[in-house]
Amino acid sequence: MAHTPVNHPARPVYRAIGGLVGLYLVVFGVLGIIASAGNDILAQDDTKVFGQGTNLGFSLLSILIGLAVLAGTAIGRNLDVAINQVLAYGLMVLGLAQLAFIQTDANIFNFTIITVIVVLTLSLVLLMVGMYGKVGTDEDKEAWQKARLVL
Repeated sequence: MAHTPVNHPARPVYRAIGGLVGLYLVVFGVLGIIASAGNDILAQDDTKVFGQGTNLGFSLLSILIGLAVLAGTAIGRNLDVAINQVLAYGLMVLGLAQLAFIQTDANIFNFTIITVIVVLTLSLVLLMVGMYGKVGTDEDKEAWQKARLVL
């Protein structure tokens, strides 16, 4: 993508932000598992962690997503960019789907409106981190600069 910056000066900051998002998801998931212990995996009850509705299924999903983000952040080499972008789009789809079904029996992850807001915010942060975290050679950066000036 010609509009995606290469070797952005704030890349370490964006990478750290991505790691914090992954850490948040893991901590939320672990606390969600503790809070929903003994419940069904997709139970619709009043289980809340950090003010967000959750259940065992969403807690496990949060841990998996968080670990994937942390692994990508640790590995780097543009793998983190790909992981962050894919998971950001996935979280957006999940958040919007759960928003559509929030007051129905299809709310399988026990989302509340606060959970939707947090999931969509985290997805936008991951997308931003993914867009500005790309690394490349000096030639890649020059090609990006030239393409940017043409547009």
